[in-house]
Amino acid sequence: MAHDKPRLEQPKPDTRSRVLDAAERLLARGGAAFSMRELADEAGLSFATPFNQFGSKTAIMQALSARRIATMHELLVRTTPAGNAAARVLTAVEIAAAVMLAAPSVNRAVMAAIGAPSDNPGNVWSRSGMLWREALGAGEGLAVATRKTALAVLPDQLAFAFRGVLSFWTAGELGDQMLGLRARAAAATVLLGFIDRDSRTELLALLAK
Repeated sequence: MAHDKPRLEQPKPDTRSRVLDAAERLLARGGAAFSMRELADEAGLSFATPFNQFGSKTAIMQALSARRIATMHELLVRTTPAGNAAARVLTAVEIAAAVMLAAPSVNRAVMAAIGAPSDNPGNVWSRSGMLWREALGAGEGLAVATRKTALAVLPDQLAFAFRGVLSFWTAGELGDQMLGLRARAAAATVLLGFIDRDSRTELLALLAK
């Protein structure tokens, strides 16, 4: 008689993940107007637990933003895009836009929340810069004379450019179907100042669309 194979149980999410998962479900159902009590109930935790884990609703939104950037970074590393720095950056833009478009209403709510003034603004900027630094790699295809400067400044400038496009998307001035195209154009514009001559044609063609 064959023995039943032991069933492998999926690991339960930790408390912080339960809070963030619950926040995503509430955002998907009704936007960012939920209370911390509603969040605790949705997560199946005590009222104090979300406060103990994060300190504030703003911090929860910042953690959700960090979750998105971590997903973008993971997908970029897993994809291992070929080509020079410009090609890899454009691939990173496509990945980042796809992550945001996977749950537009949730991500618009997150973006709106982290865009509001806060005494503790978090570190979204530095996390985003790390994503673009990964995409740039060693800077292949960047003009040799300015490559060192490019690798120093482009991660921040690409972060600013992508965040700028997201702000218009969050406000509803930019539709979902245009997010990726506008984000690629913004990245191409930033890269043009540092790219070598052979790589300019493709970027200029992208801007002409």
